[in-house]
Amino acid sequence: MTQDQTSQDAQPQGDTAAANEAVADTPEAMIESLRAELEQLRAESLRERADLDNQRKRLAREVEMARKFANERLLGDLLPLFDSMEAGLAAAPEGDPLRAGMELTLRQLQRIAEANGLAAVAPAPGETFNPEQHQAMSMIDAPEGVAPGAVAQTFQKGYLLNDRLLRPALVVVAKQD
Repeated sequence: MTQDQTSQDAQPQGDTAAANEAVADTPEAMIESLRAELEQLRAESLRERADLDNQRKRLAREVEMARKFANERLLGDLLPLFDSMEAGLAAAPEGDPLRAGMELTLRQLQRIAEANGLAAVAPAPGETFNPEQHQAMSMIDAPEGVAPGAVAQTFQKGYLLNDRLLRPALVVVAKQD
């Protein structure tokens, strides 16, 4: 053997010793690496489960809101009918058989509307003006018994659909001194 061959043969033996030493460390390192990967996968799985749960809850809320307000347009279109029937009842004489029929019809319509989440907003004179539910049409000097800034008169009822304003009540507000 030449000296070059001897030095080449010696190198692999030295590398083999280093490789054997690395192999001895590799199982522990491999175990640690696998543990870290397992923890990362667990955390990722937990995040994905939470995201899925949040998405499911959001979808349920959206479906519930769509169900609650699906009839908003229909009930909004019926509001002038309520106004007309109430005006007709105010003008009809007592004891008129048509008046009794209109009263029954109006009560049935109101019962059906209430069952679907519609609620009237009809502030009485003296009630506090609520800008979230009332629309001030004008202001007048405060009549006797009505505090300044309160509702003095109601022109038209307002309506809420499942606690959301469908139409504001049209009111006259008492002036503040």
